[in-house]
Amino acid sequence: MTNFGRDSLRFNYSWTTTEGDSKKVIGYPDNVLLNRNEGYEILHFINKYMLTRNLNSTISNFTAIENSIKTSVPSNLRSQAHIKTWLDNNLK
Repeated sequence: MTNFGRDSLRFNYSWTTTEGDSKKVIGYPDNVLLNRNEGYEILHFINKYMLTRNLNSTISNFTAIENSIKTSVPSNLRSQAHIKTWLDNNLK
């Protein structure tokens, strides 16, 4: 499995953590809201999504998912579960 890093992201993100946040995101908590502006969360989410969906580890797949999250996924979808479902149904 390729684990894409910060340099693979095409959008600008916040990389600071506040109390309650952690750079070391573990697991894949479906009920947790995905902060689309936090780089650590987006990076972990995309890498994990690609792994669980058995997507080829290509930069084009990574970028397509990132672009969809930032520009196409409706803003009212905030939980990781809802965003995964939207990607499953709309990402081609």
